[in-house]
Order: sequence, then C-alpha cells, then structure tokens
Amino acid sequence: MARGSRRQGAPRRRNRDRHGRGLRGPLYPATLPAARSRAERFDALVLEALEPIEARWRTELTQLDVAVDDVPDIQSGDDGDVVEDGNVPLARLVPAGADRRARIVLYRRPLEARAKDGADLSDLVHDVLVEQVANYLGLDPDVIDGD
Repeated sequence: MARGSRRQGAPRRRNRDRHGRGLRGPLYPATLPAARSRAERFDALVLEALEPIEARWRTELTQLDVAVDDVPDIQSGDDGDVVEDGNVPLARLVPAGADRRARIVLYRRPLEARAKDGADLSDLVHDVLVEQVANYLGLDPDVIDGD
C-alpha cells in the first residue's frame, strides 16, 4: 500500500495530529503571566499607568472612561483630541456626547510598534495617558504627572 493512501472501508481518523496523540493542552497554566495574550498584557499595562493618575485626580475623572482598541478606525472623523506619531494616531480623546461619557481610547498596536521594549512601552503609555488626561481637564501635562 502506498504511503498516504487509505484502505477502502477503513475508518477515517478525526481531530488527531499525525502521531495520533490528539489535541494538546495549553503550554502554560492560565495562572502564570506567560499565559496572558499580548492584548491582556497591554490592558494590564494601561491600568498600571492609569492608577497613579486616577489616585491623584479621582474626583475630576469620574465622568471619564479609558478604553483600548487594537488599531485606529480610519473611517471615524476627527471627533476629539488626537495624539499622533506622524500620521498614525496613538490615542484619541472622544468628548462626552448626549448619550455617552467622555472617553480616552488608546491604540494598542501603534503604541507597541513604537516601543523598543517593555519598559519603553510602559513609559510611552504613561506619557500618552498623561497628555490625554491633561487635554480632558484643560491643564498642562506637567501638572497632571506631578513628577
């Protein structure tokens, strides 16, 4: 019988790899940080960068949401303050409307593309958040950061 051919009437194997072991489990347990996706790690980085800002400006930021999108929506018009690198938006401040709260949207992939490493990404996210919160409150970024 030729390699790769199948006998007539032989049952066809399904959901098995070529060695017959079946599907494998996850590489890391879900409890380890290595099991988190890039998006989950970025979300945690944003929360970490937002924490000291929110602790200092809690009462002024009660009507502000912070969100993360993978990439900017090129269809949306300029409906708020934008932090750009060249022509690529890194974040956008969407003002409050009749049916929505004000929102800062950070764009994960452009921010990751501009960072050299994890520490650089952390600094970049912090700087962009400080600038957007300053735009929202109408203050200088140095006042928001306080460092």
